[in-house]
Amino acid sequence: MFIVNNRRTSVVSNATESVDFSENARTGPYLEGNLKLIGTLDCNTDVMCCRFSPDGQHLAVGLIDGSVKIYSPSTYQCLYSLQDTDTQKKHLPVTQIRFRLYSSDEKPEYSHILIASYASGLVKFWHYTSGKCLHTINEVRQTLNLALSPDGSRFLTTGDSPQIHVYDEDTKKRINTLEPSDSRDKMDGHHFRVFAAQYHPNFPHVFISGGWDNTVHFWDDRQKQSIRLISGPHICGEALDIDPIHNHILTGSWRKTDVLQIWDFASAEKIKDVPPEPMNDSLLYCCQWLGKENIICGGSDMNMARVIDRGTLNTTGHLCELPQGVYCIDNDGHGNSPLVAIGSSNNIYLVRSEKKIS
Repeated sequence: MFIVNNRRTSVVSNATESVDFSENARTGPYLEGNLKLIGTLDCNTDVMCCRFSPDGQHLAVGLIDGSVKIYSPSTYQCLYSLQDTDTQKKHLPVTQIRFRLYSSDEKPEYSHILIASYASGLVKFWHYTSGKCLHTINEVRQTLNLALSPDGSRFLTTGDSPQIHVYDEDTKKRINTLEPSDSRDKMDGHHFRVFAAQYHPNFPHVFISGGWDNTVHFWDDRQKQSIRLISGPHICGEALDIDPIHNHILTGSWRKTDVLQIWDFASAEKIKDVPPEPMNDSLLYCCQWLGKENIICGGSDMNMARVIDRGTLNTTGHLCELPQGVYCIDNDGHGNSPLVAIGSSNNIYLVRSEKKIS
């Protein structure tokens, strides 16, 4: 439910209706513009990553204590909690979650599987409706992200080393390791931590990655070195996204200037810098294309999430004065006004971007 007073609308878990925040006496989180609050999930400890299932029926949240909780976005209930001896012993954060792709004719035991990576170096396959861990990979590093190929046959991991490991999804065996060559004349791979990776939805072997070395690399997962690169973006979270329709890349940088940028995938050339929000901008940890019309991003410093009109590049909505930085954002991908999950501190805020009727 929502608690309403004469100053603002505060948000608590198990919301039953949608209400906008008041703009008066802003002493806590508040909404501006076209953002509409749907509900709030209290996860009891800090949220590190989140992911909607492909059908939008489940929202998986990775937490700082190494547990994964699965929620119903419609009822706000926690349906499942995933933890085992490994994660309890390591007690290190979940860094990424991906739902396994499956077809409708597969057996039920293969239809509710997610893959989670951990700062401990673990990569776990969970059958989340039963709570069983089906397989564990132990990488000797901090594993920071993972991505699934469009056909679901392969997945890759990135971490605190420059190497990107590619695995066969069926056998769970490593089939390639991508890393820079020894050449001093080429920048054909990363040289520091790699925080983000995203396969191109239209090309089964092609993906991009970004990290601390101020580069975004283009890869074919069958080759050892990168194909080409973009110089500039300083990626410190899941701040890479690909729009397969326009073939555009969105990057978010954790820095004071040029934080949000749009690039052409085919040429690797910059299309434009998204103008900053005067006096109210953030160093970005995450960004995504939001439906056909918008962009959403979030970060620290100002501790806010921001929705931007893709055509005008004007800000249309804010979720402001959050208790901590925004470390993760995901949307369910349904329609032009998708449901968005925004993670800050121990909360997930569920919002929609809806044009207000004047």
